[in-house]
Amino acid sequence: MLSRKQKHVLLKFFSMFSVVRGYNILVIIVAQYLASIFIFAHDKSAKSVLLDLNLLMLVLASAAVIAGGYIINNFYDSEKDLINRPNKSMLDRLVSQNTKLSLYFVLNFSAIVMASYVSFKPVLFFSVYIFGIWFYSHKLKKMPIVGNLVSAILTITPFFVIFVYYKNFDNVILMHASFLFLILSIRELTKDLENIKGDLTLNYRTIPIVYGEATSKKMISVLVTLTLIPSYFLITQYNIGKMNFYFYICEILLIVYLFLLWKSKTKTHYLWLHNILKFILLAGVLSIVLIDYNVVIERIL
Repeated sequence: MLSRKQKHVLLKFFSMFSVVRGYNILVIIVAQYLASIFIFAHDKSAKSVLLDLNLLMLVLASAAVIAGGYIINNFYDSEKDLINRPNKSMLDRLVSQNTKLSLYFVLNFSAIVMASYVSFKPVLFFSVYIFGIWFYSHKLKKMPIVGNLVSAILTITPFFVIFVYYKNFDNVILMHASFLFLILSIRELTKDLENIKGDLTLNYRTIPIVYGEATSKKMISVLVTLTLIPSYFLITQYNIGKMNFYFYICEILLIVYLFLLWKSKTKTHYLWLHNILKFILLAGVLSIVLIDYNVVIERIL
């Protein structure tokens, strides 16, 4: 049996893990490595990529900045989350705001130190990225359209630093990035629909509040339609191995998503739609190995 003190420490750990969205951080780390092995540095052996210390520093710096971003976002959204996510908010509040902010500065400082191991350019990159996350959380998040676009861009940014590191400018990367950006944009609009109650209470000017739910659904429908473009090119013009099945399945899921979207009216409905998009993103990460699955073992060895 755990002592009272041990239980308290464990609860604090889970609270902070919830605040920094530890599960999301782990997925992003895996995604960065898989993208490096199969997309950005497909001409290198997996072993050389995995043992690349510079890449490790960039991945860890990205993880630290993203974790810090979740903390500062939690800080500014604490009242809204109390309305939209009461259960999660109660867990998050087990750690004081001072402790969260202290960890925020430690994480960002650590990211800069790790980036400096590689070169000055990553230091500059992560400094701008840290500022961008703070500015989004403090100002841009409450602005319709701009907030959604910036959020999607900030989410995809950790992959950009890996892309620049390997200096791989293949068009296939642009197609993958376009598809990811569209899915993230759809997710942001879905989250706005899900969080209308809290946003309205605290005067957030999101798209559903300013332009209405119907307009939001029309915008989402356009974005879903646009995903057909990168999917088509990735399937027909580029060698992505068996990952083409992922894009076929995605488009089917997005059709189901659209059908449900126009029938959705409650927070619970939008939460289910959000979960569909989360599944698409997670499946996308795991399906990267399908690009070259026949030689995965060979490349590792």
